[in-house]
Amino acid sequence: MEVVKNIVWHNATITKDDRHRMNGHKSAILWYTGLSGAGKSTLANKVEEKLFERGYHTYVLDGDNIRMGLNKGLGFTAEDRKENIRRIGEVAKLFVDAGALVSTAFVSPYNEDREMVRKLVKEGEFIEIYVSASLDVCENRDTKGLYKKARAGEIKNFTGINDPYEAPLDAELTVDTGSQTLDESADVVLNYLEENGYIEKA
Repeated sequence: MEVVKNIVWHNATITKDDRHRMNGHKSAILWYTGLSGAGKSTLANKVEEKLFERGYHTYVLDGDNIRMGLNKGLGFTAEDRKENIRRIGEVAKLFVDAGALVSTAFVSPYNEDREMVRKLVKEGEFIEIYVSASLDVCENRDTKGLYKKARAGEIKNFTGINDPYEAPLDAELTVDTGSQTLDESADVVLNYLEENGYIEKA
């Protein structure tokens, strides 16, 4: 990637701490990772719904939605996946600077790429949430019909079938959506946020 010269970072008058004071809560990236069909987007949206109802500033960046715009044109090779995650990491960082609790729902199969995003923000601003439903659970759900296509050879580079998924080595939180209800899984995330001072206890 070409390095652009002759640009200088412009410091904003309103700081992240100012936004925290105004919003009444800390900001962070809630990074949901897991296999396709594990329930990342569903869980991220349920958590956002509960946060919104309590008056918190929040937004969800969904993998498929981002690929329809910002990351349109990127495929699913290892190189394209890396660039996909790099871009969304930079966008998520902007949301943190804006004082929001931003959720990202991406397969993001490689530990190296997730760690790259973690390093973009300060310690405590990246919360890795491993949505740990097993391959069997995800394939039985097959909510988008993707596993069937991958098994038939119609989709290449499909994580869990013909591409690897590297489970987090030390995630802040693990949620088993294969054995919990949606509300139970969402409450696990909310409890973590409460116990670690990101939001007030209900």
